[in-house]
Amino acid sequence: MNKTLVLAAALALGQLTLRAQDQHVILISIDGLRPEFYKDASWNMVHLRQVMEEGAYADGVDGVFPTVTYPSHTTMISGVKPLKHGIYYNTPSEPLGVTGNWIWQYENIKVPTLFSVAKEKGLKTASVFWPVSVGGPATYNIPEYWYLPKEKGQERTMAKALQEHANPPGLFEELEQKATGKLDELDFNGDYLGIDENLARMSAYLIRQYKPSLLAVHLVTVDHFEHEQGRDGDKVRAAIAGVDRAIKTIREAVQKAGIADKTTFIVTGDHGFVDIHDAIAPNVLLAKAGLYDPQKPENWKAYFHQSGGAAFLQLRDKNDKQTKEKVLQLLNGLPAAQRNTFIIKSREELDAVGADGSAAFALAGQQGYTFSGAATGELIRAGKGGTHGFFPDFKEIQTGFVAFGKNIRKGAVVPRMGLVDIAPLISKLLKFDMPAGDGLLLNGVLIK
Repeated sequence: MNKTLVLAAALALGQLTLRAQDQHVILISIDGLRPEFYKDASWNMVHLRQVMEEGAYADGVDGVFPTVTYPSHTTMISGVKPLKHGIYYNTPSEPLGVTGNWIWQYENIKVPTLFSVAKEKGLKTASVFWPVSVGGPATYNIPEYWYLPKEKGQERTMAKALQEHANPPGLFEELEQKATGKLDELDFNGDYLGIDENLARMSAYLIRQYKPSLLAVHLVTVDHFEHEQGRDGDKVRAAIAGVDRAIKTIREAVQKAGIADKTTFIVTGDHGFVDIHDAIAPNVLLAKAGLYDPQKPENWKAYFHQSGGAAFLQLRDKNDKQTKEKVLQLLNGLPAAQRNTFIIKSREELDAVGADGSAAFALAGQQGYTFSGAATGELIRAGKGGTHGFFPDFKEIQTGFVAFGKNIRKGAVVPRMGLVDIAPLISKLLKFDMPAGDGLLLNGVLIK
């Protein structure tokens, strides 16, 4: 190929990249977001409601099973369900003893994501406290990660964890100097609203300084206080006002960066919430039947991995039909009052909803009942507060969706959509042409 053709090809590639960068997408995930937060003015999401009037929103967004944070966020950026992307839970199933580890590492994701496709196209991206992002492909990455309590010491703080796992090296220190000020352990304590303020400031700085084509940020305090107080409470309402202010901070950063006319905002969440009053501990049944011994877990034959309002049966031998049938007999033999606290979801039903392919079957709690991983004590014990994880087939567990800005049609209302539909929408906006997944392109929210 002669020099003229090489130069022409290079210029064409540069023009394609430039055109792609004329569009920016800001993806804001509010953990535990429910549609009423922006549809009902009493929840005081003033800023989000204002911009919602200029854009589109959904009455409800169906999640994945279990409706918990890490599988949900991975679905948002991949467009496929857990069965395909491989992030089945927040934490790994650990019949030999719970370590406290979460599924932090991006390498566990089995499919392309918005971030990996953007990297292939040479576009800048930013990821702020996004789940399953340690070692991820984002250009600027502050992953969601923390040290386990046993690992903590003078130099094993949350700030140190983020500093050591940020990309590029030195990014966390840059954000402390330019965006947040010096951060200590209390600044990452979920009992205080400051964590979302700081995540918003980090995002705002990255937008103004680097103008990424895609920025995704995960705000966490709403979920924290819904776990503590349930669906409503003074702390929940304060957290809602806090994330609303965080949205305003990020929106103002886009304006200050001079890219407001090129930017689309998508505000969504991962799951709704359910008030709980009791917890079911199905491993108690397994222990009494000799299928699981918490004192000698190495001899386990069956184990329920709990995930909020769901529990998934793991078999040591995946082909052990006898043990599977024995567990089903134990469950179906319970007194009616106990048996009616959950629904058994067959392997076929799990396949249909795209859940963990290694589970023999699952239990889906009725509203009000969460699950415990305990193998001793009573089968059903007292619970309080709120949780999620439930099978995504009822209104209270739905999350929300609001989109506004470039290419979003004013006044569009989506009666019902899924988390799987978010990646196709962003892919369309950024001209990514991602592989077809489990979602649909919401053409109705886009300007033709």
